[in-house]
Amino acid sequence: MKKSLNTLLNIEHYFYRTVVFTRAGNKVALADIEHPQQTTELEDWMGIIISLADGEHTLQELVSFMAAQYPQSPEKLEQTLESVVERLVENELLKLSETKVQLPYYLAAPIEHLDLEKAKKLIKEDGYTVH
Repeated sequence: MKKSLNTLLNIEHYFYRTVVFTRAGNKVALADIEHPQQTTELEDWMGIIISLADGEHTLQELVSFMAAQYPQSPEKLEQTLESVVERLVENELLKLSETKVQLPYYLAAPIEHLDLEKAKKLIKEDGYTVH
């Protein structure tokens, strides 16, 4: 991801999710903490990025990781990732930071790995607004 004039992305920024998600059935979807069976499936690229958005890795690390998944990196991989990240940021499902971000318990893992009562309690205490 090169810094282009038409983007605000900086490859050195860390990326992190702002939503509760699930990996059930090998598909990444947004999950409702109050109704865990109610999910909103994400497009494949969006799902991959949301599931990797742990606040511990930079956008450059995302590009490198994704490129390593292919025998030969797809021609427009960086542009595709940049476009998806921009859409996720615009929709407030993803945020960027100059420093590492420690995710709160309820965002740190897929919903199926959370203690739902603990997650609900912490969401209320934090004043987290579900997206």
